[in-house]
Order: sequence, then C-alpha cells, then structure tokens
Amino acid sequence: MVEIGRFPFPNHRRWLPGFVSTHRTLFLVIWVVGFATVFLWQSSSIDGLLFFRRALPEMAAPSLRPFAYNITDFGGVGDGVTLNTKAFERAVAKIARLRRRGGGQLNVPPGVWLTAPFNLTSHMTLFLAEGAEIRGIEDERYWPLMPPLPSYGFGREHKGPRYGSLIHGQNLKDLVITGNNGTINGQGQAWWTKYRKRLLNNTRGPLVQIMWSKDIVISNITLRDSPFWTLHPFDCKNVTVTNVTILAPVTGAPNTDGIDPDSCEDVVIENCYICVGDDAIAIKSGWDQYGIAYGRPSTNILIRNLTVRSVVSAGVSIGSEMSGGVSNVTVENLHVWESRRGIRMKTAPGRGGYIRNISYHNVTLDIVRVGIVIKTDYNEHPDEGFDPKAVPLIENISFSGIHGEGVRVPVRIHGSEDIPVKGVSFRDMSVGITYKKKHIFQCSFVHGRVIGSIFPAPCENLDLYDEQGQLVKQSVSQNSTDIDYDI
Repeated sequence: MVEIGRFPFPNHRRWLPGFVSTHRTLFLVIWVVGFATVFLWQSSSIDGLLFFRRALPEMAAPSLRPFAYNITDFGGVGDGVTLNTKAFERAVAKIARLRRRGGGQLNVPPGVWLTAPFNLTSHMTLFLAEGAEIRGIEDERYWPLMPPLPSYGFGREHKGPRYGSLIHGQNLKDLVITGNNGTINGQGQAWWTKYRKRLLNNTRGPLVQIMWSKDIVISNITLRDSPFWTLHPFDCKNVTVTNVTILAPVTGAPNTDGIDPDSCEDVVIENCYICVGDDAIAIKSGWDQYGIAYGRPSTNILIRNLTVRSVVSAGVSIGSEMSGGVSNVTVENLHVWESRRGIRMKTAPGRGGYIRNISYHNVTLDIVRVGIVIKTDYNEHPDEGFDPKAVPLIENISFSGIHGEGVRVPVRIHGSEDIPVKGVSFRDMSVGITYKKKHIFQCSFVHGRVIGSIFPAPCENLDLYDEQGQLVKQSVSQNSTDIDYDI
C-alpha cells in the first residue's frame, strides 16, 4: 500500500535530478532546432523554406502549343554575361516556320538571359519559368532605331528615329507572353541617367511593344526597369493583360509608365500590381495633328482589380496624347496608394479628338494628393504645326463608389470656355481629407450632377439630385471657376 502524501518510489531523490537534467537538455535541443528552422524560413521568406525547396524538382513548363523548345536548344546561356540575341532570333525563326501547324512555345528556364532587342512572331508563346530573367543589354548601340510612331509625328523625346523595344512584335496574330512569374528586365538605370544628362539623341524605347497586332495575351510575369514606357500595345485589337507585376523606382525613373494602350480596341487589364515612376496606366491615341490624321481611337477598354502607385504622376490616366479619341472605358475595383494623383485626364487645345463614355466604379484612394483630376491646358506639343482651334470634346464621365482617406484635394476638374467638361456625375463618394479648408472640390466650366449625398460637399457647378433621381437643385454657376493649384 502506498502512503498518501509520500512519493511511491523511495529512491526518487537519487534519479530525479538526472531525469530533470536530461529533459532540460532535450528541451534545449528542441528549442535550438526550432529557432534555426524559423531563422531559415525568415531568411528566405521570398521563396519559403529554401532549405527544403532545393530538394524539389524544377516545375516543368506547361505545353501551350503543339511544339515546344528551350532557349538552350538554340545555344542560349543563362549566365548573365553571354549575349543571347542570336539564340532568341534562331528560336523565333524556328517557330515562325510552324505557323500553319499551330505555332510553337519557347521556354526560358531559370537563369539570367542577357540579350539585345529581338522580335516575336505569330502563333507563339514565350514562357518564362520561375527564376528566369530576360535582361536587356545596357549599351544603346545594340538597340535598333525605328521610324517614329505614325500618330506622333516624331520620336516622343527627339525628332527622328526612336529606339526599338527590348521585346518587339509587328503585324502579329495569336501571341502569348506568360510564365511562372519570370521577369523581363530592361536595366533602365543607364537609360535614365543618360536621359537626365542629355546624352541620348533619340527617344528611349519601351520594354515590350506590340504593334498592329491582334489576339495578344500577357500574363503571370514581372516587367521591371523599362528605359521608357513599360508595356506599349500600339494599334492592337483584343489585348488581355492579367496577373502582371510592373516595377520601377518611384522617383528617378522618368516616363516609366506601366501599361499604355495606344489606339487599341477591346482591351482587358486586370489583376495587376503596378508601382512605377510615371502613370501606372495611360490610355493614349496619338499626338495633335498626327494623331488626328492617323485617326485610330482607343475604345472598349476594361481595367479592373488593380493596385497601383505613382508618386510623381497618376494611377490611371487618359492622355495627354488622345487625339484619335478615347471612349467606352470602364475602371473598377482600383486601389491607388501613396500617389500624387489617383485618376487623371489631361488634354489641351490642339489635341482634337474626344474623351467620352468613361466610368469609374469602386475606387479607393489611400494617401493621394489629388484624387480626381481633369486638366484641359496640358500644353505640350510635337511641333508648331498643331491647330490651336482643334479642341477636344470631354463628356459623359461618371464616378461612383469613390472612397479613401488621406486625400488633400478630392476633385479638381479644370475645364475652360473652349473645352468645357460635360456630363460629369458623382454618386456614393466619401473621401477622408487632410486639408480641411475651402477649395478642396474644385471646378471650372463643368456641367453635370451629384446623385445623393457625397463627401466632401461638391462644387456649385453641379446639379443636385436625390437618390431616386429627382432634381433637388439646379446649378446656375456651371461656368464659374474655383481652381487653386497652390493646395
């Protein structure tokens, strides 16, 4: 029988200290191993537990075409030093010969594939594996010169030829650029420095430019550090850009727009993250008399589910080069953070063309200096040949579900006597402001309406309607001006 209150083993005092000591040692070992595991995890947080991932086999690229090749099949070397331009050219030429048989896929495996600019072909898929980087050579002598865009009159920065893009295509059909988040890197730092020092005699080239083409899909890749505009589809039809990350320094990377659909029709841009040194999105259609003569509008464009940042410019812009016209644009589920402007339209006398039937819905502005901007005196012209009497038309612009915080000036619509802004509507707007004084909802020569209650209070230029669409108060001050750029 065991006596209550006494330990059942009389020799416990001899072995218990050893038992405790052994278990303390075991606990210490377990703790050290656990700490080391967490350390390894945190030190490789981008790739997860790199220690264990190295044992996994490389993920095979999905076969999206009847024929598939690896860039190494054509002599490519992904060491970041070897120039692979010829390898890419040979691969593209091989796929071009397969166009009647469904085309081909070019796989770029992990590695750094240094190259000069090269062209793509129809019925082609360019697939960048995880860890693959197509890197543009910095020496501009390897970048070919091309004629200026026909709707711009001359190179955007200099008269005469312009540099081509790193990845280029013309008159193509059925082109896919995709991957497991591989990267196309333009190494723009050298270009930006030379631009600031005025050492370039030609307009810088984009990172990816597709011209006069249709049925284009760009998805699941990262584009970074473009010399100039990053992704520039020009006069294309049926373009889809989805799950793309676009990066450049937010300062010191001039004109590194994210995506610039230019004279394009039937475009979807969705599920993207863009943080660049200029506009995240800029819809264009030609510059002054050259854009008017070219006559190709940008129309039927859907932009949705984007997170964007632009410290020096705007989240989503239209213009300023919009002389061929921009219409039927829907922007929804947009998050703009830490940016100079959220939404911007910019034009000027001499542009001609139109901006009409534009809808913004469910927009979040998070620490943005000016939320919504319409500017009609953006007086930058290709030459002296523009017609100042060619004024653009701006009409039917709707804003609904506009919310946010940390916004200095929620609205600045600067129409003019020559270019009034017509048919503007606001509904369901509530924006937290940082400048609690007058002149934060600024208007000039604006015709339109406010439906229901919005915050901050709208300018007097707009008619007031209740939620049922009944007129409450009609404006008698549509042409009044209350613009203050000092705020």
